[in-house]
Amino acid sequence: MTPIVSIIMGSTSDLPVMEKAAKFFDEMHIPFEINALSAHRTPDAVEKFAKEAKGRGIKVIIAGAGMAAALPGVIAASTTLPVIGVPVKGSTLEGIDAVYSMLQMPPGIPVATVAINGALNAAILAVQMLSLSDEALAEKFADYKNSLRGKIEKANEELKSVKFEYKCN
Repeated sequence: MTPIVSIIMGSTSDLPVMEKAAKFFDEMHIPFEINALSAHRTPDAVEKFAKEAKGRGIKVIIAGAGMAAALPGVIAASTTLPVIGVPVKGSTLEGIDAVYSMLQMPPGIPVATVAINGALNAAILAVQMLSLSDEALAEKFADYKNSLRGKIEKANEELKSVKFEYKCN
C-alpha cells in the first residue's frame, strides 16, 4: 500500500492533535504516512521530504505545528502539492501565533489553514480534495456527511426526553 496523504508534525508532542486526522483516514480507508519533521531543527530533511513527496505518490500534505509554525510554509515553498496547516495550541499564545504564521503566507505559497487543533477538519478537507478525482471516495465521503446529519437528528430526538421544569417541548 502506498500512502497518498502525508501527516507531518513539528514534534511528536503534537501527536494527540494530529492523530485525529490519522483516525479519520483509517475510517475512510485512505493510505497515509505520519512523521515528525522540524522546520527549525531538521530544515534539510523538511525540504527533501517536500521536494520528493509528489514523486512518491503523495497527493495532499497535512502539516501541524505550534509556536512559530514555520513547518507548513516551508513545505508549501518546496512543493506544488496542496498543504493544509493545522495550528497546534501552544502554551504561550494559545495557538494564535501558529494561526498567524500559517495564514500570512506570501502570494504564491498558500497554506490552507484550519482551526487551532483542527486536525480532523484538515483530514476532511484532504478527503474533499481527493474526492474530486476518485468517485468511490466521493461516495464514501457523502455517506460520512449524511451520517453527521443523522447524529444531530438522533441527538434532537434524545433531547425530547430530557426533562426540565420550564422546558416547553
